[in-house]
Amino acid sequence: MDRQDEREVQRATIADLLPELRAAARLLTASRAEADDLVQEAVLRMLRGLHGFVLPPEHEGDLRSAMRPWGMAILRNAFREDWRRRKREQAGMLSRPCEDEGRSGGQETMARMRDLSRALAALPPALREALVLVGAQGLSHEQAAAICRVPVGTMKARVSRARDALAKSLGPVMR
Repeated sequence: MDRQDEREVQRATIADLLPELRAAARLLTASRAEADDLVQEAVLRMLRGLHGFVLPPEHEGDLRSAMRPWGMAILRNAFREDWRRRKREQAGMLSRPCEDEGRSGGQETMARMRDLSRALAALPPALREALVLVGAQGLSHEQAAAICRVPVGTMKARVSRARDALAKSLGPVMR
């Protein structure tokens, strides 16, 4: 069998695997449309990777039994990549302010920033430092604890007390 005929047999085998790929995708996803998209992506990847597919010796003569685990692995990897991408997109959307919200002339924002600065300045230095490192700089509790040379539990307690103190002092202002 020449190379062209071999490719045609491989493509036909991928087509034979479609019902199994769809069933697996349907179990992984929330809707038929998502499952179809996932199968489409997996099939495209399989077609692109056909040149590198090698029939393992234990499957000699049974192309379908060799391509099935390969196709399922590709489907699973495509699902995981899509899931991670959606998770990042959702996190990005949640962190951005809603564009539909009205915008003030800036006076209210400046007043809130002044109130926050005053409340931060009123905190004891250890609490302020903990809150700035973890809250504003985005460091983990472990990283902040290493910077301040204190146990992680101490850092967590400081951050918690600082947040409570800020909430208490800014509560009347934020209402």
